Amino acid sequence: MPFFSFERTVPLPLDEAWRRLTEWPRHGDVVPLTRITVVTPAPTREGTRFVARSGLGPLSFNDPMEVTVWHPPVDDEPGLCRLEKRGRIVLGWVEIEVRPGPGGRARVVWREELRVRLLPRFFDGVVERTSRAVFGRAVNRLLRRA
Repeated sequence: MPFFSFERTVPLPLDEAWRRLTEWPRHGDVVPLTRITVVTPAPTREGTRFVARSGLGPLSFNDPMEVTVWHPPVDDEPGLCRLEKRGRIVLGWVEIEVRPGPGGRARVVWREELRVRLLPRFFDGVVERTSRAVFGRAVNRLLRRA
């Protein structure tokens, strides 16, 4: 299963970086050809489920996810959110960690393991590089927007 991770340091307090990264519908604003629907009532917590619908027309697919770890940052203590991908096409998990960085900034660590069912392992490198680029840009945009 392809695994990738990246880090960002941003001039935001921990709670604001966390908020920007865990407002699930906002991900649909920054991930190309994707719409997010939260299917459980607010607020987000362990057990929250949402679906990312990606693609165009008949080439679209659902990527259902569930929050399995939800520990928002408190004061200067790091926050951690883990999502399990529960789809028929996309499997794996995502961890979003927000922790104190230098100079009062927030340090974001994104870790993801991703497998596209029926796609031969030969394509793992392409999936890893493409995913790192797409999600890296998406996180950049989420962290820049209020």
